Amino acid sequence: MRRLEMLSNTIFGVAMTLLAYDLPKASIFKQAPSWIDVVNVYAQPVIALTISFIVAGLFWFSHHRRLAVAPEGGRGVVFLNLFFLLAIIILPVTNGLYGSYRLDGVVAVIYGFHLMMIAALNALLWVLALRGRHDPQLLATALFPLAVFVLGTIMAFIAPEVAQFTWCLAFGAPLAGWLAARRTH
Repeated sequence: MRRLEMLSNTIFGVAMTLLAYDLPKASIFKQAPSWIDVVNVYAQPVIALTISFIVAGLFWFSHHRRLAVAPEGGRGVVFLNLFFLLAIIILPVTNGLYGSYRLDGVVAVIYGFHLMMIAALNALLWVLALRGRHDPQLLATALFPLAVFVLGTIMAFIAPEVAQFTWCLAFGAPLAGWLAARRTH
């Protein structure tokens, strides 16, 4: 699992760095831009980059916590971790698409489905890590983002411009864990 941890650090670092790859370059402007030109060119991609970077960072943090909770794993868990990391590697691709066409329904659904798959793999890995242990705080913290990304993806079908705000609710996962721990005491 130590090698998996080193591999995951590399994958998360590269994927998070590549999120900025699709940002428009300064050469897009033929002359010094006005404020409105900068906003028109950079607003959507920067919003997508910010959401994706924070989501990736939270999943990186969750991944490290999970490896600390379950420092050993069988072959199945290692392969499932590799699929989780594959989903992270693809994040710059869907982020670039979302950054260019954020308000398009099809693109918002694709991006939301991708976030939902990352959250589902993460939640499954947490369920496996917590087998035989009663820890509602960790379980709620792992399952909450999945519920939010499912809701956000449904919202992307209905109102793509609202979906981004729904996805941001996933950052409340620590609060969901805290509430779950409080209910059991």
